[in-house]
Amino acid sequence: MSATLNAGRTRAALRTSARVSGELLLVLVAAAVVLWVLGRMWSVVWPLIVGLLLTTLTWPPTRFLRRRGLAPALAASLVTVLFLLVAAGTAALIAVPVASEAGELTDGVVEGVQRLREWAAGPPLNIDDAQIAGAFDTATARIQDSAGAIATTAVTGVSTVFSGVVTAVLALFLMFFFLKDGPRFLPWLGRQLPGRLATDVPAVAERCWLTLGSFVRSQALVGLIDAVLIGLGLWILDVPLVLPLSVLTFVSAFVPIVGALFAGFVAVLIALVSNGLTDALLVLAVIVVVQQLEGNVFQPMIQSRGLGLHAAVVLLAVTLGGSLSGIVGSLLAVPVAALIAVVWNYLREQLSDPPPAPRADGSST
Repeated sequence: MSATLNAGRTRAALRTSARVSGELLLVLVAAAVVLWVLGRMWSVVWPLIVGLLLTTLTWPPTRFLRRRGLAPALAASLVTVLFLLVAAGTAALIAVPVASEAGELTDGVVEGVQRLREWAAGPPLNIDDAQIAGAFDTATARIQDSAGAIATTAVTGVSTVFSGVVTAVLALFLMFFFLKDGPRFLPWLGRQLPGRLATDVPAVAERCWLTLGSFVRSQALVGLIDAVLIGLGLWILDVPLVLPLSVLTFVSAFVPIVGALFAGFVAVLIALVSNGLTDALLVLAVIVVVQQLEGNVFQPMIQSRGLGLHAAVVLLAVTLGGSLSGIVGSLLAVPVAALIAVVWNYLREQLSDPPPAPRADGSST
């Protein structure tokens, strides 16, 4: 005989489900409002985020100088100047060797185009010069017809570059102020909040700060591994500009997906115009293998260990962030997931019962 459902328990289960669903819906609405407000304030929020990430990278030398007796403003100024010099030196490591090899690279590009034309003229394509000229004329006509769209795209690109420069300048100024006044922020924040918030919010903020620092260090370590492995492959294949390409690989590691694609494209292009198609394909294979190792082995392992997140969570966070907000979403997905985990763990600590006190015989009460 089958059991009969209890009407009272069924109603209680439905009421509990309805209450939980309503509370969850309110939480989702509140989260949507917060995201909407952040989106409206993005021109301010994005430089703030970049400034915080730069501060986590430059805070250790600042702390070292302050512990040696330097004034906060002087220590922050020295580290900011040092950071700008390192950034300029990194750009020089990339630009100067490339400029010195520009003539040979140009000759290689011309020779590569000529080889491509000769290959296209032979079997199986059998494309003669007249067909190539006709295709070129057709492409030129299409470009002329699309002049308005191209101009709009160019203006948009200039606006994007200008916005990026403004963001970088604001982030540098914010980094300086964070380095100078950062240690005074949490005590000031605690004085502005009432009750338990005066303790909880600074505690969570401090944990979030440590988590951001761990994220930046782990990302730098992943970029260094990529740069060493890809640079070693380029050196074995005798590709020119090994050092600039390695530096470019390290720097681009801080910009997920697009950075790796850009650095890989540059390396393959230089290998193609300098060493030929075979070496270019080998360089492409090296880059693909290293990027697969980074995305599926190094990055999840290093970031999961440093941020306290499981490797699967890191992979899912990057995938979700990229699908929601593109490059910026991929860049911020892992630190945001780590900060959410920090807040969740703190809430669990505050809401959990204290562990039972041990009895005299060694067992728990």
